[in-house]
Amino acid sequence: MTWTRDNLPLVWELTLAHVQLAIVPIVLSFVLSIPLGWLANRNRALRTVVITAGSLLYTIPSLPLFVILPPLIGTQVLDSTNLVVALSIYGVAIMARSAADALASVDRTVLDASSAVGYGAAARFFRVELPLSGPVLLAGIRVVSVSTIALTSVGVIIGSRNLGYLFNNGKQRDILEEVAVGIVMSLLIALVFDVVILALGRVLMPWNSPDRVGRRSARVALVEPGGPGDQGVPSRGGLTSPDGPAAGGQDPVVVTRGGAD
Repeated sequence: MTWTRDNLPLVWELTLAHVQLAIVPIVLSFVLSIPLGWLANRNRALRTVVITAGSLLYTIPSLPLFVILPPLIGTQVLDSTNLVVALSIYGVAIMARSAADALASVDRTVLDASSAVGYGAAARFFRVELPLSGPVLLAGIRVVSVSTIALTSVGVIIGSRNLGYLFNNGKQRDILEEVAVGIVMSLLIALVFDVVILALGRVLMPWNSPDRVGRRSARVALVEPGGPGDQGVPSRGGLTSPDGPAAGGQDPVVVTRGGAD
């Protein structure tokens, strides 16, 4: 642990730089993928284009991408903007499909009902589609977060100061502890980001918290045919006959709290 103790300021500096470089691409990936997912969900042909383009973009090796970006966006070769743009491209490549799948997962009857009560296209998207697709979007952004944090280290190739420096320098100087510290700090950053994203998900989508989902599932089980509510357990203020449907295909007898009819 001698190297770690002697180089704590350097490790902290590189960790903060790594975090700063990773946050922007993660946010940009999410923001840019929502409209792409919306378009893909509205048109089958566009969905094919978006998903195929995303798959192709993600297969581009990072080093060639770093080489071709400066002349395309007008930056210097060693500019950290190149890394941010490259990571955003990789993030969108992953997140666009997740966004399309998330919006497609919303029940069509819910959308029809929202239109029936007077929601316009914009209101329906922001107040119905986006909230209901939240859990799938959350899963997608968690994948993007881990991928981005891992790929940020590659930026050391173009002179970016991040935890990738520890990998490169440790290998060149044959200091295994330095490489191990870089790995551990990268894992810790990924873990912290994941916890923060999950916490934001619970704050923004309280209806999707495990406790509420469990209570809702229990209530549904009480009233579903064949569930506890079908075996004489009180449900919605009454009892259903434990014998099931009466002879002749009639519905089960329901006894209310006020007495039988």
